[in-house]
Amino acid sequence: MKKKLFALLLILAAILSACSGSKEKEKEEMTPQFLDVQLTVNPEQGKVNEPVTFEAKVTYGDKKVTDPDSIDFEIWLANDENHEKIIPEHMGNGVFKIEKTFTAEGTYYVYAHVTAENMHNMPKKEFVIGTPSEPEDSNTSTIME
Repeated sequence: MKKKLFALLLILAAILSACSGSKEKEKEEMTPQFLDVQLTVNPEQGKVNEPVTFEAKVTYGDKKVTDPDSIDFEIWLANDENHEKIIPEHMGNGVFKIEKTFTAEGTYYVYAHVTAENMHNMPKKEFVIGTPSEPEDSNTSTIME
C-alpha cells in the first residue's frame, strides 16, 4: 500500500513539474518585445535633384521583421500641409528602403510608420535639401490623417 501511495505521489510530482515548465515557456513567449525602427536618411544634407536614400531597419526583440502589417515613409517640406506617403521596398533582413529626389530646397521631415506584432513605431528625422528653410514648431502635430 505504501509503495502505491509513494508511486502515486511521485507521478503527481512529475506531472506538476511538467506543467510548471510549460507555463514558464508560455510566459516567455507571451512577454512582449520592443518594436524597434532605426530610421536613416542619407545624406542628411542633400542637394536639389540628387537622390536621397531613406532606410528603416525593423526588429522585434532579436527578430528581424520581414513582413510588417504596414510600413510607409511620410515625407514633407517644413510647414507644408502636403505630405507624401511612399511604401518602401523590402531589401531583406528587416531593411526597408526608398530613394527620392527633391526639386525644392528647404528643411524636410520624414516619419517611418511601422506596424508589426500588434505594435506601432514611428521615428522621425529632419533633413535638408540645399538651403534650410524655417523648421516646424516641435509642438505642432504634422501626422497625416
